[in-house]
Amino acid sequence: MQHTEAELAQVLHTGPFHLALRTALSVRGLPLQRVQHHLAHRGVKVGVTSLSYWQQGARRPQRPESLRAVKALEEVLELPGNSLLGLLGAGESRTDAGRPPARSYRSLMEVSGAVERLLAAMESPEDGGLHTVGHQERVRIGPGRQMQYRSSQHVVRAHRDGIDRYLAVYRGDPGCDPARVGVSARENCRTGRVRWDAATGVLVAELLFDTRLRAGETYLFGYGFEDGTGGPCGEYVRGFSFGGGQYVLQVRFDEEALPVRCRRFAQVSAGAPRGGRTDLTLTGRHRTVHLVEQGVRPGLVGIDWDWG
Repeated sequence: MQHTEAELAQVLHTGPFHLALRTALSVRGLPLQRVQHHLAHRGVKVGVTSLSYWQQGARRPQRPESLRAVKALEEVLELPGNSLLGLLGAGESRTDAGRPPARSYRSLMEVSGAVERLLAAMESPEDGGLHTVGHQERVRIGPGRQMQYRSSQHVVRAHRDGIDRYLAVYRGDPGCDPARVGVSARENCRTGRVRWDAATGVLVAELLFDTRLRAGETYLFGYGFEDGTGGPCGEYVRGFSFGGGQYVLQVRFDEEALPVRCRRFAQVSAGAPRGGRTDLTLTGRHRTVHLVEQGVRPGLVGIDWDWG
């Protein structure tokens, strides 16, 4: 669809960023390969894939070098100064208006700084354009009392167009070597980029969907993390940026490492006291405990246990 100068002027005023960029490219009649060539002449390196994601709204330029590329794009596309950069500074686009209220990683994790750096390196907003409709997790504790495996079956809903991936965050126990943690894409997805922070034991894995979602669409996918590199594990905690949906957590213990007591708990934030304490009974044959949250609230829920 060919756009007009009047439409371009309007969308540069109202946003969102990705629509303004797409309209400018249409009005100027420049293919992405040609835009990349013009940027390279200005000493700015940016991939055609990144440009495509920016104009689709699948990603949002955030890193300093990406913002420099946007500034150069304004010159290449003959746009007023700061017209595209200003849309980035104005916050999320109107396509995000229907999303649920969100909590920041800072309120959910003590190592939020590492998570935010890894997400920024992948040029992803913290929410990723998705929120959880339903999530089932299975955690396996090994014979040495270590976190051995975590698997997830996840149902998400997109709150803007163009979403085709999910960034899964894993944090190991003290002593974890995230470089040795295995990532498996099990159902309706495949593994993309994997980044980690050795100091905190945090790993972020990109899971690529088989389709590109439109706002309001749901998607089911499965994935897992194989660890065993950390020290003794005494709890599993899940943080929720968004409320709503169902969450099920099951923890299974090796027969050589059985806890003497298990409890579920909830927290408003990472630094808040734990409340909602309930004892959980370990099943005899399968050595599991579980919890079910029918209507998740922003915050944290989990299971902790005592070793004898």
